[in-house]
Amino acid sequence: MSERTKVLLDDSRTPRNWYNILPDLPAPPPPVLHPATLQPVAPDDLAPLFPMALIAQEASEERFVPIPDGVLDVYRLWRPTPLIRARRLERSLGTPARIYYKYEGGSPSGSHKPNTAIPQAYYNAQEGVRRLTTETGAGQWGSALAFACAQYGLECEIWMVRASYDQKPYRRSLMKVYGATVHASPSAVTTTGSKILAHDPGCTGSLGIAISEAVEVAGQHDDTRYALGSVLNHVLLHQTVIGEEALEQLAVLDETPDVIIGCTGGGSNFAGLAFPFLREKLAGRMSPVLRAVEPAACPSFTRGVYAYDFGDAAGFTPMMKMHTLGHTFVPDPIHAGGLRYHGMSPLLSHIHELGLVEAVAVGQNDCFEAGVRFARTEGIVPAPEPAHALAATIAEALRCAESGEEKVILTAVCGHGHFDLPAYERHLAGRLEDFTLPQDRIDAALSHLPGA
Repeated sequence: MSERTKVLLDDSRTPRNWYNILPDLPAPPPPVLHPATLQPVAPDDLAPLFPMALIAQEASEERFVPIPDGVLDVYRLWRPTPLIRARRLERSLGTPARIYYKYEGGSPSGSHKPNTAIPQAYYNAQEGVRRLTTETGAGQWGSALAFACAQYGLECEIWMVRASYDQKPYRRSLMKVYGATVHASPSAVTTTGSKILAHDPGCTGSLGIAISEAVEVAGQHDDTRYALGSVLNHVLLHQTVIGEEALEQLAVLDETPDVIIGCTGGGSNFAGLAFPFLREKLAGRMSPVLRAVEPAACPSFTRGVYAYDFGDAAGFTPMMKMHTLGHTFVPDPIHAGGLRYHGMSPLLSHIHELGLVEAVAVGQNDCFEAGVRFARTEGIVPAPEPAHALAATIAEALRCAESGEEKVILTAVCGHGHFDLPAYERHLAGRLEDFTLPQDRIDAALSHLPGA
């Protein structure tokens, strides 16, 4: 085998197209429904929230969607990203497995999120939008959209889940440096937030609540649109630059992955890495296992139901068929704020139902233990979100150590954890909570599903 530690592609190898998996699936996903009529949504139904270019991408049947030059120009600040062989981690585990990770933490805001933030801001600016609203959990998406809005001269207003707003002050500081306005969610700024605070003044928030607040404000102003950092088809589409680059980089090494592992909250990071490889699998050119990893405190894949539900807590959004814990579910305040979402991407949920991907759930301290091990071997402190994928990667590599299998494992370190060091300190001191999720909490939230 090659002794190369990393594969770096030239700027000219930045992908020129996003990959759309819809045409390659054996069956189409269920339609998104209008909550009032229960009929499939039409483009005009989405126009108050999204520019028409993104609405077209949401339902596109084109296998490859060209990336505009105005987006590529910004992409080249950090793309292509490196593919790195985790040799030191392999040695520490005593495994014959070969572990590779795609590192997205070198982007301006420190994660994979600018891959979709940049095109979303670009298309909105092209249509004359003045301001974007959004939600953010851990702050990776919020800081990415704030950066993207600064590139195209847009205002940016962000609702950050209260748990993360308090846990990660420097992440919200970064959003402000990029020029964004940041509110803790639930907030008194919106009707949705005010109602929740009146009922529960100490509410730690959820991505579903923050989405409701951002959508509420966007719907009140003609010059304002809403941007979402995960879940929707066009967001997953934009992230496929990760997997397209990884395919080319592994080919340089003459390697084919046996297992592909990624963290999932809404699903964009995992889909961005996995979908190009799933295309190859569906075509019979390779056969990797695709494994999604979610937090045990917010396990929509492994303990939720596959049903139509709202994407937000207040029920402003269309109804999507997805794996869900119920739109009223408020997760415990784990530090992987980007994974604290009640539902899973409808497209990824559909692919799971087709049996093309599998899912596991991991506890908070196991994730931070994996993050510490990765930092002490590979030198990168991962964000709590990709630490979920690393925990599952380490578990797979240890199974290989027992069996002697020389599997090729591919994962994505989708962001650095520099703003998460207080949580790492709590873990090292033995003071980091491991939340358990009683079934009755899930049942209570599922009782509020539409039609339940």
